[in-house]
Amino acid sequence: MIQHITFAEAHRGTLLLVNDRHPLAAWPEGSALVSVGADAAGCPVLLRRDAARMLSALLDTVRGHGAIVPVSGWRAHAEQEALYADCLREHGEAFTAAYVALPGCSEHETGLAIDVGEARGEIDFIRPAFPDTGVCGAFRRAAARCGFIERYPDGAREITHIGAEPWHFRYIGVPHAALISTQGVTLEEYAEQLMACTPARPLRTESAGRAYTIFRVPLTEEGTSFEVPEGTPWQASADNCGGLVVTVWGAA
Repeated sequence: MIQHITFAEAHRGTLLLVNDRHPLAAWPEGSALVSVGADAAGCPVLLRRDAARMLSALLDTVRGHGAIVPVSGWRAHAEQEALYADCLREHGEAFTAAYVALPGCSEHETGLAIDVGEARGEIDFIRPAFPDTGVCGAFRRAAARCGFIERYPDGAREITHIGAEPWHFRYIGVPHAALISTQGVTLEEYAEQLMACTPARPLRTESAGRAYTIFRVPLTEEGTSFEVPEGTPWQASADNCGGLVVTVWGAA
C-alpha cells in the first residue's frame, strides 16, 4: 500500500540526527511538549509527549522516580542561544565546545533529549552527576529497552563533536535504540548505516522477540512516498540527512 508523508510530518519522527553538521530543520509544536518534572529552579522540564511517556516507563522499570531527577529537557532556540553565550563567558571556548551545542544544532531543541541527574543537594545544570552505579547504572542499562540511548559516550567526540556526557539521553524509539546499543555505535554512525537500507534491500532485524523491517527513501520539501504491506503497523521519521527512515513491524 502506497503511503505519502509530508516534510513536516517526517520531522515529527524520532530518528532526527542533530549536530553541528546537521542543524535542526523543524521545531516541535508547543502542543507536543509535556512536563516530566521540575528543575532546580522550579521550572518545568519539558519533553515531547512520546519521549516523556517512555521516560516515565524507564523510571518505573528501575524504580528511579525521586532518585533520578530531570535536569534539562526541551529548550527554545532563544534559551539555547543564551546558554551558549553564558557558557562562553563563564567557562571559555574549549569547555563550551565540549559540552554545549551550537544554537540550532542542539538535541535539546528537538524535545527528544533529556539530561538527568542523581538526586542530591546541589545539581550542576551543565554537568549533572550521573554515575554508573546504583539506580543510575540500572537506568543506563535499561534505557535501550524503552527507546533511549546514551547520546554522547566516552571516546566518541571525534564522531559526535561533543565530549562524553553520561547524563544526556536521547529518545529514538524501538528497535533503533536496541540496535545502537547492541552495536556500540553513535547515532551518527547508525544514520550512516541506514543510508544503505533501501526498499529493495532493507534491514531485517528482531528486537525483544518482534521482527522489524527498516528501509530509507529520499525526502524532499514536497515529502515522499513509499510502500508498506496493507494492514501492517509502521512508523516513519526524517533522519535530517535528506532521507526518511521507515520502520515496519514484521517481515515486510
